[in-house]
Amino acid sequence: MILKSTRNPNLQVPFSTGIMNSIAPDGGLYVPSVIQDLRRWIGYTDENTTFQNIAGTLTSAFINEEFSPIICEKIAVEAFPFEPVLKQLDENLFTLELFHGWTGCHRDFGVSYLCSMLDTFLTMNGGKAIFLDYTDGELGSILAHTLKGKKNIKAVLVCKKGEYRGMKEEDLFWNGGNIYPLEVESADGKVLIREVFTDQEFCKEHNLTVAHTANFGRLMGHIFAFPYAFSRMKNKVHGDIYYALAPGNYANLVAGLYSWKFAVPVGGFILPATGSLTTDPRGNTLLLDSIISMEKRNRADPSEPSNLERMEEIFSANSLMLRNFVYPSIISNEDVDKATKELFIKYGIFADRHTGRAYAALKNFDGDLFEDEGAAVLIARDDPALSQSYCRHTVGEAPEQSDKIKETLKPLVLNRPCVSTAEEIKAAIKEISK
Repeated sequence: MILKSTRNPNLQVPFSTGIMNSIAPDGGLYVPSVIQDLRRWIGYTDENTTFQNIAGTLTSAFINEEFSPIICEKIAVEAFPFEPVLKQLDENLFTLELFHGWTGCHRDFGVSYLCSMLDTFLTMNGGKAIFLDYTDGELGSILAHTLKGKKNIKAVLVCKKGEYRGMKEEDLFWNGGNIYPLEVESADGKVLIREVFTDQEFCKEHNLTVAHTANFGRLMGHIFAFPYAFSRMKNKVHGDIYYALAPGNYANLVAGLYSWKFAVPVGGFILPATGSLTTDPRGNTLLLDSIISMEKRNRADPSEPSNLERMEEIFSANSLMLRNFVYPSIISNEDVDKATKELFIKYGIFADRHTGRAYAALKNFDGDLFEDEGAAVLIARDDPALSQSYCRHTVGEAPEQSDKIKETLKPLVLNRPCVSTAEEIKAAIKEISK
């Protein structure tokens, strides 16, 4: 797969270069330069096709210029000792649970795939890489699992003081692990990370990249969930399939759009409206970022990704298609709580606020969703046991926390001085690079 920049289609790099550099030199995000039609292969999948097989086969189809089919299968097997779970709630409503990974978070899929891919590339071609990311706490827990035993990748993380969780002492760099956690108190950690990434010579010297969805390799790990869901539904649903999901940073939405571009049958995507992706007074989909031309935008943010620029690129050839394929719905907090209660009462499902928002948007959708034997898939991003307080507030009960979730939520106390400058972050990068 050759990747191009969202801001200059002539700026093209091999896939491996794109995942090593994350953000294009012109400040854009990397996207596929050519969309492959995988219709024939997807048609052969069914409920017996494993998630690993789907991921391995699609990986081979995407990057066969750089990796053999055997290597691609190895990447998928190492990345995914877990898989999503599709459940049928009634005749035309399904849920796709993305929380059966390391930590109960949907990000497990993308981070695990990126680490497996990047480690394979570095092992075959030599070199090292360092993730530099800001986190609200959960990324450290995921990387603790995915970087364990890997010799070619380390991570420097920046987090607000007291927010780290899910890591053990042996995961930390000074104890022989692959993660160097830093805390900030008065300074804005995202600002400091942006400052580090502006020093392009330093980034190149230390092979800095990111583990969030600005990195297309991370985004790919989310793409496989959609052909997997279709493989389980193809013999049960004979009409259009719609997906309802919470927006987040739009990673799952854009992953679904790429799945559709690769020929996975999709009727459309339903989601709560946001300040950036909403509707105009006539109810038409409106992407507000498109008002600003590419040449007037700031560089893609290495500390806080948004995938809307990728969505713009997907629909650049036919902007009207956006209005007939992505359906933002303006909903209230009351709508969300009511939808969460309905999921519990009607289907016995605990839902976190993100899943409740997605279901509220689905209920508010005024299209002909279930005509002609159509169906909807409600995407449940994270384990509801991570949100016990919200569940208890909305339905009066809360799911029990498994040992996995308890480990994910367990705080890590660093007892180390906070950092306040980009130079201190650079010092940590230099130390972990030795």
